[in-house]
Amino acid sequence: MKTLMLEPSAWDLKIDASGNIALAAEPYALAQDAASAIRLFQGELYFDTRPGIPYFDQILGQAPPISLMKAWFVRSAMTVPGVVSAVAYISEWTDRTVRGQVQVKDSNGNVTAASF
Repeated sequence: MKTLMLEPSAWDLKIDASGNIALAAEPYALAQDAASAIRLFQGELYFDTRPGIPYFDQILGQAPPISLMKAWFVRSAMTVPGVVSAVAYISEWTDRTVRGQVQVKDSNGNVTAASF
């Protein structure tokens, strides 16, 4: 499965050498989709407000345990079709910014990472 390739630093569309919107293929596409799921605020997806991380309600301004945040991140990563297992790492948590990496494994045993 392919997905739109996002520039990791800006989390915006990336253009390929021909000037077209770049596509990401598996296995990286799974990791990027998992990172996107982690970046999704609960209620942000307009056609289904249930998925996402409860950033507004339970993270921002609350300082929950890192273990709880990692559990939410893994739960969100596991919603991506094709992801068999996931591990979340938090590399920075300052003010209102949480940065890290998610590593996902697919059914073929490929492990791929993407930053969030």
